[in-house]
Amino acid sequence: MSLSNAKVLSSEPLTNSDAVWAKLVKLTYTDSKSQTRTWESAERTTRPKNCDIDGVGIVAILEKPTGPEIVLQKQYRAPIDKICIEVPAGLIDEGESVEQAALRELKEETGYVASKASETSSMMFNDPGFCNTNLRMVHVVIDMSLPENQNPQPELEEDEFIEVFLVPLTNLYGECKRLEAEGYAIDARVGTFAEGIECAKQFKL
Repeated sequence: MSLSNAKVLSSEPLTNSDAVWAKLVKLTYTDSKSQTRTWESAERTTRPKNCDIDGVGIVAILEKPTGPEIVLQKQYRAPIDKICIEVPAGLIDEGESVEQAALRELKEETGYVASKASETSSMMFNDPGFCNTNLRMVHVVIDMSLPENQNPQPELEEDEFIEVFLVPLTNLYGECKRLEAEGYAIDARVGTFAEGIECAKQFKL
């Protein structure tokens, strides 16, 4: 298996009746001057009932003698026809809490077993000018002394192809630049996290 084998073969219009994961909607709203306007938007159709978010992103940092390292992954994304650098992430299942979803997705996608979720972010919107998709970032604690975390084995679904790798936090910004130069796409969550680290360094926060 090689992620570089993946590529888009064709592109064609998709009607809502044929769509499985998403739908297009036309919104009518009033602006700040009470003028009626319309907006085209996309929505996921997978959000569980009685749940206010679609999914979770996971901040998994391994504390090592050489310094903290963040767990990242490479995954081909057909909408951009590129391999994307991402944090572990996934959709919430029916009846699941945000923290439960994070621990499950982490184990499935990376093999790492987190002992708990230590922090859950405010609700974040991925691209509010285009869609209503949202998520919460969940920080998890991974005990590297546990046997299951010595040689973690992902539990990927048949249509999931993910490569897991680690990056020292101090080098994350530079590593994003290097990976982009090599042709990878940088997920906004990873890029923003790296920008935050650089801002903290610059302003000595």
